[in-house]
Amino acid sequence: MTYDRLVCANCAAPVSQGRCPVCRANRERLQQEGPFSGLNPVALIVLMVVLVAALVLVAQQTA
Repeated sequence: MTYDRLVCANCAAPVSQGRCPVCRANRERLQQEGPFSGLNPVALIVLMVVLVAALVLVAQQTA
């Protein structure tokens, strides 16, 4: 999930604005996550389907 859609429970402002220390800390934590953390869940599912399809094709060619 991206932090631009999150609302802070501490100050009720968007986390992306970083108005309070809690917002700033969470924004930093979300920015430091792995390379796939910013991807849309649908994009991750599509990527997984493509990878599985590629593995099936490779398995069929070798059999």
